[in-house]
Amino acid sequence: MDTDQLKKSRGAFFTPPEIATYLVNWAIRSRDDTVLEPSCGEASFLLAAGGRLNDLGAKPLFWGEQLHGVEIYGESARRAKRQMQDANFDACVSVGDFFTHEPPITYSAVIGNPPFVRYQNFSGEARARGLEAALAQGVRLSGLASSWAAFVVKAASHLRPDGRLALVLPAELLSVNYAQEVRRFLLRRFARVRLIMFEERVFPGVLEEVVLLLAEGTGGAQCLEVHQAKDVQSLASAESATWVSHDPGQEKWTPVLVAQDAFTIYQALADEQFEELGDWGGAYLGAVTGNNKYFSLTKAEALEHRLGEDDLTRISPPGTRHLQGLNFTETIWEQLLKEGARCLLFYPSDELSDAAQRYIEAGEQMGVAKAYKCRVRRPWWRVPLVEVPDLFLTYMNHDRPRLVSNAAQSHILNSVYGIRLPPGRQQLGRDVLPIACLNSVTLLGSEIVGRAYGGGLLKMEPREADKLPIPSLDLIKDVETALRSIKPQLASSLRRGDLTEAVGAVDRVILAKVPKSDLKALRLAREMLFQRRRARGKSGESG
Repeated sequence: MDTDQLKKSRGAFFTPPEIATYLVNWAIRSRDDTVLEPSCGEASFLLAAGGRLNDLGAKPLFWGEQLHGVEIYGESARRAKRQMQDANFDACVSVGDFFTHEPPITYSAVIGNPPFVRYQNFSGEARARGLEAALAQGVRLSGLASSWAAFVVKAASHLRPDGRLALVLPAELLSVNYAQEVRRFLLRRFARVRLIMFEERVFPGVLEEVVLLLAEGTGGAQCLEVHQAKDVQSLASAESATWVSHDPGQEKWTPVLVAQDAFTIYQALADEQFEELGDWGGAYLGAVTGNNKYFSLTKAEALEHRLGEDDLTRISPPGTRHLQGLNFTETIWEQLLKEGARCLLFYPSDELSDAAQRYIEAGEQMGVAKAYKCRVRRPWWRVPLVEVPDLFLTYMNHDRPRLVSNAAQSHILNSVYGIRLPPGRQQLGRDVLPIACLNSVTLLGSEIVGRAYGGGLLKMEPREADKLPIPSLDLIKDVETALRSIKPQLASSLRRGDLTEAVGAVDRVILAKVPKSDLKALRLAREMLFQRRRARGKSGESG
């Protein structure tokens, strides 16, 4: 039985009819057009295509030669054929893997909703076939690529030179690193590339945000054209609505979400007065314990197990809720320890104490030693600590990434990134960089280099964090005294949760020479991206 759960497990989702109709109407322009729907499922796009060809005056006698589908699951293919027959349409639906499918013709239009299977489940022979199919078109995908990426490249290979590609794709297309080769391919392969994005979620019950890809012709595109639609109902007026052109020179396409004038201002400031966080020291992930509940302890637990100073080392507790201010001081660490936070890491000396030996034996009895990260290291109970950072960087945030000075000199776990500042920048970076980063350019940059995650979170991978725009060393030196003078004011604003007030104070120092109209554009752009991300989190939670 092909249940909804099975469909979901293989990345198949019901496409709203408004989307199928819009893409089909855009892609099919003549009664003689030939159409392919890869991974056709139960033929939602083929049905719409049949209706479109009928409206254009195609003869039913030839529909079987014009409408083609491919579906790997036999039951879905049989349902697709029945659906087409019930609608009095004829179609050729092949059962097989699209990655190995080689039809005898090329098509006027390739349309559909490729399966979205993340790399963890897109594995084995299926992954090998997908990567091989993409490589045949000159596109080398990484091992982290989800299934849709290879589908896009393979689908384009079945188009005529003047053909049209109309697909529903995850919004990952805009931002994730593994899609970079797909983005380059699309701009290289097609003469025109257009994207439609939605303000609201369009797949009920699905957290994944989607975009509509409209690509046609050959010869290379000079720009991206983007339209923001409110919802699926507003697609009917998309062609007559405003489409904005964007220079696709960036590695990511996230800037298409930002108004062109605001992005131009942002880019100019980032180029002239800012550096990347990587210039201040690359971000690295904290230690992976394999079992935080066992390895990170409260003071009471340490006393209960009679663990001494030689058995423990201080850590910033798991999570990031305690990293709200500009500094993580020894006083804050001691207060957290007093309040029962897990501020201690089991990290015994080479010569084990009796208490440490008993704690290790207890861990073995509880099965901690069998956890993957534990069983692959020797000894299993020795957590591989990373270098004590000068700064913490939160990488999973509802509001903004927080840069915090590690004045307590605590070790970190993998709930936070560390930054070790290079010589010549250490003291200034520890004291002033967390203040300087509370500016409108860095806040907007975090939304551009990062990505929207489930629940409306903003997430940054280490390589993305390294691209975060940070005030340059020269700029910070020029305004160091002014930044230090507003530190108490900022601390007060952040305690109250007033980010707007804090950013305004820093902007008056860091961006003092920037026109007010430009600052307003930067702030509006950041607010738009923030609200867009937050709205998706709320709709996902309610759905």
